[in-house]
Amino acid sequence: MFGFSARSISNVLFWVTRKKWLILSFLLSISFFYIPSPDGLSPEGHRTLIIVGVTLILIISESIPLPAVAILILIMEVILGVDTADGVASSFMSDAVFFIMGSLMLAVSLVNQGLDKRLALSVINVTGNKTWRIVLGFVTISALLSSFIGEHTVGAMMLPVALALIRNAGLDTDKATNLSTVLLFSIAYGCAIGSIGTPSGGGRNVIMIGYLSEFGMGTVSYLDWMKFTYPMLLIEIPIVAAIVWYTFTPSQKIMDSSVRKLKVKVAKTGEMNANQYMAIAIFLVVFFGWIFLSPFIGLGIVALSGVFLYISFGLVDWQDINKNTNWGVILLFGAAISLGIQMRETGAALWVAEQTLQYLEHVFQDIAIVRWFVAVVVTGILTNLLSNAATVAVLGPIILDMGGNAILMGIMTSVASAFAYLTVVASPTCMIIHSTGLISSSDYFKAGWKLFVISVLLLFMISTFYWPMLL
Repeated sequence: MFGFSARSISNVLFWVTRKKWLILSFLLSISFFYIPSPDGLSPEGHRTLIIVGVTLILIISESIPLPAVAILILIMEVILGVDTADGVASSFMSDAVFFIMGSLMLAVSLVNQGLDKRLALSVINVTGNKTWRIVLGFVTISALLSSFIGEHTVGAMMLPVALALIRNAGLDTDKATNLSTVLLFSIAYGCAIGSIGTPSGGGRNVIMIGYLSEFGMGTVSYLDWMKFTYPMLLIEIPIVAAIVWYTFTPSQKIMDSSVRKLKVKVAKTGEMNANQYMAIAIFLVVFFGWIFLSPFIGLGIVALSGVFLYISFGLVDWQDINKNTNWGVILLFGAAISLGIQMRETGAALWVAEQTLQYLEHVFQDIAIVRWFVAVVVTGILTNLLSNAATVAVLGPIILDMGGNAILMGIMTSVASAFAYLTVVASPTCMIIHSTGLISSSDYFKAGWKLFVISVLLLFMISTFYWPMLL
């Protein structure tokens, strides 16, 4: 009656093996729950750090999907008594979440009008047929576009162009070559450096802006953010192009045949129609709204206003938005922001900041160096293990509690979280190009370590000499 077949036992053991990190995270959370809170840390702060620990284990191990991790964060915040259900709900749904949701919907609307392929293919008309110029063009357009409409969208729309170039060059798209590697990395790394350019370039930028506002540490407008970050973006474009070119120099120095075939494809798309012009006009309205109106009504409301106009003018159907918007990303950002706010409110962030400063001061002997090391180096390393949004969500409140100028520390942390060059899971575009089968995990480190070191040094110089002039 109570017997189990060998097959049932085998299935249970298989499930336990696959979900060992999920089981381990729950066992650890229960164990730490009954351990007395450390000196200086409130019980609520103690329980908040338990949630952070569980979250980090589940994200790194990838034992459950990220949207499930997001839902678990919200559940644990209530069950562990960190906040009430209404309090968690209010911390989850903020203007930052509206902005992320609106930005994803705007990207869907632009792709729906076919503007993605037209913009991407037009790059070839500008760069010509020399391979190094195409690489520079890919880095440039990926960086500039991803600073406004999100790196995952730009990566997805540029990938078919790169694969078409590879196929038209007579190369097998099932086998890695230096040409395929250099083109794909020019997209991935271009998107990574571009994501720092504006708040709409990456969700973690908005998370940081939200923290600064929520914690009463300062306000950063859309235009202010661009003044801080765009010079670094523009400087990094030729650096990225040079690094990927000299790391993966292809034998095909000229791609005349490939470019000619793509130009024919561009010509077949015909002239731009009225709907496409209207889609561009609405996006420009949203962009200027972010610059001039966001200080008064918020970045999120401006973004959602653009979505309203796209739907109202019939430029995109709600079914398309509903189908192609990544709702899991929205859940993850909302939960990450909620957890960050709870870290601040319960004093957990301040406690971790004090412990970190106390330890690292013995190593560096200078509080300014300690702050910079955590904001840049620790963030840069962690973002290659977690998602950049999760990195900023966890480290953001801690770094902001370390002292110093909150705006400089916040932007520095967000920029460093874009140094996602070393691993497959570092960023959405790194995963997108890896899905082609033309990139190996070792390829990321070959070019990535050089770009990581240069980016850290460049951020140090810009944050030391240029940023203080903007305050």
